Amino acid sequence: MAFQQGLSGLNASSKALDVTSNNIANASTVGFKGAATHFADVYAASLSGGGASQVGIGVSASAIVQQYTQGNITTTSNSLDIAINGNGFFRMSQDGAVTYSRNGQFHIDANGYLVNDTQDNVTGYIADAAGLITASTPEALRISTRSIDPVATGASGSARAGVYASLQLDSTQGTKTWVTPATATQAPNTNSYNYSTALTIYDSLGNPHSMTMYFTKDAVAGTDAAGTTGAWNVHYQVDGVNGESLTPPMATTRLNFNNSGTLISPALPSNISIDLADVMTANGKTNSAATPLSFTIDYRDSTQFGAKFSVNELTQDGYTSGNLAGLSIGPDGVIQGNYSNGQTKNLAQIVLANFTNPNGLMSVGNNAWMETAASGQPRVGTPDTGTLGVLQSGAVEESNVDLTGELVNMIVQQRNYQANAQSIKTQDQIMQTLVNIR
Repeated sequence: MAFQQGLSGLNASSKALDVTSNNIANASTVGFKGAATHFADVYAASLSGGGASQVGIGVSASAIVQQYTQGNITTTSNSLDIAINGNGFFRMSQDGAVTYSRNGQFHIDANGYLVNDTQDNVTGYIADAAGLITASTPEALRISTRSIDPVATGASGSARAGVYASLQLDSTQGTKTWVTPATATQAPNTNSYNYSTALTIYDSLGNPHSMTMYFTKDAVAGTDAAGTTGAWNVHYQVDGVNGESLTPPMATTRLNFNNSGTLISPALPSNISIDLADVMTANGKTNSAATPLSFTIDYRDSTQFGAKFSVNELTQDGYTSGNLAGLSIGPDGVIQGNYSNGQTKNLAQIVLANFTNPNGLMSVGNNAWMETAASGQPRVGTPDTGTLGVLQSGAVEESNVDLTGELVNMIVQQRNYQANAQSIKTQDQIMQTLVNIR
């Protein structure tokens, strides 16, 4: 009789309606992946094997398969919201249990850990004190709020350490004679130099100092293979104290240009040494920073043309200490600290994980899955490497549920349910007819 087929159809349609209803209920759940119901026909086992007249005994829901397609990405106002664009899952941990999720709604908890709404820790790699990130075993990411240490000018170890000065000096200027000020804090006579410019430099404790450079066109020109060259002398003043009055005095830098306007000497950055103790004494102040403050100043890209004086670039590599003012997260998952002194530093890097068979993952709720034997072992790596996707900060991945499609599926399953119920009703009427035979 057809009761068994109809009943199996009711059960299968009911389960499909459950799946569709769950998809609709999570249409607004961040990182949710919709599921689809797979059906299979059912036949009775036979010792003699099947035949051409074999009739099935119904249907079963053979599998509930999640659809790991990309959801739409929506921007938010929280920089710690992170969306994955591409393959992969966030690797989360809590009390040693590791789960995986596509929901990137994160925040910092009271202990400084990067967590989700259920207090699971985001895992990745922690940067060392210098901001270097080395791949190792992923661990819970704790964001350090420690202030960034100051760096003295010339001590950063960068490719452009010290002071870099790219200047344009006017070749049509008349020559001047530098007159050394009579006292340490006396301002130079304006007739002693053609131009001046200043920048802030930093000592070992992050204290700022103003260094002024005075450019005097020298009447005594140098010579090179092309003939007479233009020459400029650079004198220095630090915090209003003249470099010639320090012990030892700050050396004057001589810039020689050929008749094409190119700097020919110094060919290498010039060494600068400032006795900070003398500077503090002259100003009636104290400072326990390391002294002397030594660095190089690079004029090698400066020129002398028949054009107005200009400062094309004037930079230095030192900075004062700074407090953590904010965080930014790059597409590669690197979390950078932004500090009040304008500096940035790598703090950590988020990792992603992917699986050979994501459909083998076990859903455990709260937008999380766990590894199973069917899923295979996780392949952990940094974003934007291999087949792993990239991250987008200040955004979340919406549910990939197509609400219109799910409503249509609901109508289809409703009709299937009604049809199977009609099949049972029809079979009941046939049996009633048989029962009523006299």
